[in-house]
Amino acid sequence: MAPKFGTSGLRGLVTELTDDLVAEYVHAFLATVRSDTLYVGQDLRPSSPRIAKTICDTARAAGVDVIDCGALGTPALALSSMAAKAPAIMVTGSHIPADRNGLKFYLPEGEVSKADEAAINAAYAETSRYEGTAQGTYQEAPEAETLYIARYIDAFGPGALAGLKIGVYRHSSVARDTMEAIFTGLGAEIVPLAHSDTFIPVDTEAVDPATREKLRAWCQDNQLDAIASTDGDADRPMLTDETGKVIPGDILGVLSAQVLGANSVVTPVSSNDMVRRLPEFDEVILTKIGSPFVIAGMAEAKHPEVVGFEANGGFLLGFEAHLKAPLSPLPTRDCVLPILAPLVAAKQAGHSLSALVAALPPCFTAADRVQEIDRDKAKVFLDELIADNDTRAAFFAPFGTIAAMDLTDGLRVDFDSGDVLHLRPSGNAPEFRIYAQAQSEEKALSLVKAAYQDVAKAVL
Repeated sequence: MAPKFGTSGLRGLVTELTDDLVAEYVHAFLATVRSDTLYVGQDLRPSSPRIAKTICDTARAAGVDVIDCGALGTPALALSSMAAKAPAIMVTGSHIPADRNGLKFYLPEGEVSKADEAAINAAYAETSRYEGTAQGTYQEAPEAETLYIARYIDAFGPGALAGLKIGVYRHSSVARDTMEAIFTGLGAEIVPLAHSDTFIPVDTEAVDPATREKLRAWCQDNQLDAIASTDGDADRPMLTDETGKVIPGDILGVLSAQVLGANSVVTPVSSNDMVRRLPEFDEVILTKIGSPFVIAGMAEAKHPEVVGFEANGGFLLGFEAHLKAPLSPLPTRDCVLPILAPLVAAKQAGHSLSALVAALPPCFTAADRVQEIDRDKAKVFLDELIADNDTRAAFFAPFGTIAAMDLTDGLRVDFDSGDVLHLRPSGNAPEFRIYAQAQSEEKALSLVKAAYQDVAKAVL
């Protein structure tokens, strides 16, 4: 299947992301954004340097000056390109395996919208060629990462994490050194964990049992207050409490929104319903899954103090927040802010992270994914569940009586018991996502486990 846009960026198999195809998309993007400067970044996948070089060479040959920021997190690239009022392309496949990769496109104002993606696709179909007026210069910009590090040390203040001992699960996160620099700058003691020179796809929204066991053991063996990590391109956080238990991304989003003083919150329909039960938030807007939809929702919010976050924890700041120092808006998915805000809040309150989470209204989520699905079977399966009342009732009968359903993104079913199951195919990879909500963690996990078996039979 040819590379295509999903929930965040263009994705495809590395074998399909040929130099010619990448060059065509570079021209299509430049023809859409019409800029003579382009920022470029990349993650740590083996295929990323080749793709990034193709982007740089194509842009320069088209009369565009290139600022190559090298290997850094997507939000760090966006911070620098937006400050320069220039577009950017990030080479990353995010959390998906190394045999795949992708391109994330940024306008001078931030992430592209779905309308922008359509314009890029149209320009690609027309084989548009951009002819810039610049000299096609090339400049490396390692300071982009430095600016991102300083952003958070300045905002939270040196000493904000003093006394905390934080493990950094390094794996192949492009932000592993960045995180360590930020934590150290804020006064924490760091313990590097499990560095890998081989790319490891870490999905922070569906951490596998073996990794969860490692996290628990690392916390116990090293007496840690938390373990922090990210996905491959650092736009999704992963944070554990002091026991090594992973805190779901949408819970990190809620805690961060509280710390920042948000009045409007925008989040996908798959996020924990808890966000709608908190009195601090005057407005909660639910969207389809994907940061472009969250950004569109943020633009419609009635309060200027607006934030967005996804169930995977990627956090978007839409206003200038005032902490120890002002924190400027960054309306793109970020991993560091939703890690730091809960850590600082717990420290200031004199609580552990687990106690901070326990103080929130009781609503628990779980998620998993069926991988390497047959996309055609998955489409037929979901379409039948949505269209046919008898098929839907029969499939969900083991889980309870259906009280309501929501088609904002995929199929979300609410049961009389208050439990929730939400099914949707991934927009980025051959995967089928399963989300659950319940009044206990055990029930949420059991819902996902049972639904996984039934979904797998239908989509594999």
